[in-house]
Amino acid sequence: MKVSFSYLKQQFAHPEPILEKIGTLVKSGALTLGRAVETFEQSFADFIGAKYAVGVGSGTDALFLSLKAAGIGPGDEVITTVNTFVATAGAIETAGATIRFVDCNERYVMDVDKLATCITPRTKAVIPVHYTGQPVDMNALCALSQQHGFTIIEDSCTAIDGAVDGRRCGTIGLTGAFSLHPLKNLNVWGDGGLITTNDEAVRDRLHLLRNHGMNDRDTYAFYAYNSRLDSLQAVVGQELLKDVTNITEQRIKNAARYDAAFADIDAITIPQRKSNERHVYHLYILLVEQRDELKAYLKQAGISAKIHYPIPLHLQPASAKLGYQRGDFPVAEQQAAHMITLPAHQHLSDAELDYVIEHVRRFYGAA
Repeated sequence: MKVSFSYLKQQFAHPEPILEKIGTLVKSGALTLGRAVETFEQSFADFIGAKYAVGVGSGTDALFLSLKAAGIGPGDEVITTVNTFVATAGAIETAGATIRFVDCNERYVMDVDKLATCITPRTKAVIPVHYTGQPVDMNALCALSQQHGFTIIEDSCTAIDGAVDGRRCGTIGLTGAFSLHPLKNLNVWGDGGLITTNDEAVRDRLHLLRNHGMNDRDTYAFYAYNSRLDSLQAVVGQELLKDVTNITEQRIKNAARYDAAFADIDAITIPQRKSNERHVYHLYILLVEQRDELKAYLKQAGISAKIHYPIPLHLQPASAKLGYQRGDFPVAEQQAAHMITLPAHQHLSDAELDYVIEHVRRFYGAA
């Protein structure tokens, strides 16, 4: 049996309904912004529970433009977690600000308890990353924000439909940044992103930032960027948005099945699952002993497991100038040596889930 990490062939085995809608778009000639993008933005905002959504070119652009809309630039410091995809730190760097890292906790997300020691007078924003689809402790973070006056920009790129105390990720900070990458829970046929906000002035500034600073065809408020969500991708996103809740629920069920199956294995550490959080399992990650050997064993059995990510950002060549050293973020470093990501997507069959469980248990002598 082969158990793939990617599910796109299954998800888009019958693309005709989407292709028909794309055909209608092409015939309309409205291929840049326009009604298709506006409709999708409103639908996504309604789904997330935000007042506004602004379509942009990628999740990375959603982070970058959020920083720019918040007035973040040279001389400012922005704190984010050290265990995240490079785009989070890259957005801070390209916005002209200085990256500052904080360690993660046992649930792989920002350790808010350690954040206070990182805050300086130059700290203008904090980017919590709802990593793997698991929310950060936003109640504690918001309390710190009130105390110190920094802006919160939520990296919700892997947390579409995630929530804390019933409030969806991306609706709690000044903005929420979302990715529509093909392997996200809500995906399109290429790159795409969305920014959510409840602030009308921020929404208006984002409209300018994503489209050359253009007030109208002949006047420009300021020089800016070209990061428009493609109208074609908006059509795809609008069609797939109706499936997001079912996708999330299936991923949650698959994750619960894994959790139950591995709970008795001492060599596996399952992170704490909090009852007040909706963890959407964009990634299903465990900490395991003999990680590399397990990954090789699963590969031999036809199971595609991944590592997200083997080198924390503070140890990357790109971060050398920041002055961090090995040992500065011990939790993230320990997790990077033991993390493994198992397929948990919505298209897995019961037989495939059983196959993964059987081989993981067999590897640890628990079959």
